[in-house]
Amino acid sequence: MNIYLLIDQLIAYAIDQELLAPADEVWARNQLLDLLKLSDYSPSGFKGATPEFPCEILSKICDWAAKQKLFEPDTVTQRDLFDTKLMGVFARKPSEVENEFFELWAQNPKKATDKFYHDARALDYIRTARVAKNKHWKARTPYGALDITINMSKPEKDPKDIAAALKAAPASYPSCLLCKENEGYAGRTNHPARQNLRLIGLDLLQDGKPWFLQYSPYVYYNEHCIFLSDTHEPMKLTKKSFERLLAFVEVFPHYFIGSNADLPIVGGSILTHDHFQGGRYVFAMEKAPIEKTFKLAKFPRVKAGIVKWPMSVIRLQGSKKDLAEAADYILKKWRVYSDPKADILAKTAGTPHNTVTPIARRRGKAFELDIVLRNNRTTDEFPLGIFHPHEEVHHIKKENIGLIEVMGLAVLPARLAKELADLEPLLIKKDIKAIQKDPALAKHAPWAQEMLAKYTFTKTSTQEILQKEVGKVFARVLEYAGVYKRTPDGQAAFERFLKKL
Repeated sequence: MNIYLLIDQLIAYAIDQELLAPADEVWARNQLLDLLKLSDYSPSGFKGATPEFPCEILSKICDWAAKQKLFEPDTVTQRDLFDTKLMGVFARKPSEVENEFFELWAQNPKKATDKFYHDARALDYIRTARVAKNKHWKARTPYGALDITINMSKPEKDPKDIAAALKAAPASYPSCLLCKENEGYAGRTNHPARQNLRLIGLDLLQDGKPWFLQYSPYVYYNEHCIFLSDTHEPMKLTKKSFERLLAFVEVFPHYFIGSNADLPIVGGSILTHDHFQGGRYVFAMEKAPIEKTFKLAKFPRVKAGIVKWPMSVIRLQGSKKDLAEAADYILKKWRVYSDPKADILAKTAGTPHNTVTPIARRRGKAFELDIVLRNNRTTDEFPLGIFHPHEEVHHIKKENIGLIEVMGLAVLPARLAKELADLEPLLIKKDIKAIQKDPALAKHAPWAQEMLAKYTFTKTSTQEILQKEVGKVFARVLEYAGVYKRTPDGQAAFERFLKKL
């Protein structure tokens, strides 16, 4: 393996992607030589085309580096730490990135985010090769075409890395994966390297508390971004949250942005650091129509309605100021609202249960805010949550329903890829006993029996049928997460709350 050829290819790639100026080529080469523990260099004469992304070049360099014992053990985690260090050579100083971003934003906000997103992918901060492994399709439902994704992009931890992490000295810096201190951090066995991460600071409320824009390293949709607080503080929805969401879509009108709920079960995976998620994608929820309008007496200029969606969504349209005040009013009313007939209790034993999942966007020049009502109460019958996926759908989705799922994108566990593939031949053979006997497939047996009663499975139809049926299950998942069911009783209960507004 010619390591000098790989170095030349990586530098040529960086120049082609405008990560590196040609005048900086010698400097960058010497940085790479140092990281690779090389004191000599022989030009390879490489003049060929470069790839769209650096993944293959980096993989080959890591193969070489592993043989040279530049990192041990040879695991995905150690390779990630090493190749991120290499790409950090091509990441410009944060101040330079910010200056360019704001210069481009002054011309057009899309230009600014286009370049920022391009660089995040080109630097391999966004792991494009892994994201490409995800399986995704759209499934038609009564609520529109839902997005279904089987998450194959996050690698499983190698036992060697787990053992090494246990032996490592405890560290608390950065405090979490969303802290701004991750920018440029070298990483360790139990914390990813971030030399190729850059952040854009934005003091949208001009209150001296900037938040920072970055992209997710494992994007679930186009330009999947994260907007994170300057300080490591827990998620807490307040009027300022709504003001910040709306200010964001004023500055970036081509993006939506939303917040996970701020309570366990109905919140996201990270509740310890206040943050939002956004991006440049139109979800089924955004396309869902208003099925009933109502008036907010205190906010006559705000248009309000109930969205045709499996979860309980109030959609507001109006000015930034009016929407922030109306959303705060609804949240405060909801925080203390109880309706035992609908299984909604605001508190039990002093523990709060009511919160919301808000999503902001623009409709042309207008501002729009969706307020999704949430409740995280548990019972003996539903220990994971009353308004959480119930046991009958756990074979497809058991995890929490966060912001991304709320909007209509199922993020399903990697196990499903193999399980669905293994189900196909057994469904074709109508071999329900084999499904029941298989430890991994037995949980799907009741579902399989339902499908066998409806469909004739063939080699050409089975995958399409399974994808359609997974979409239907996900729609049921969202219905379970809705506090007001789409039944006469459920809608009557929804009306009872609206009257309190």
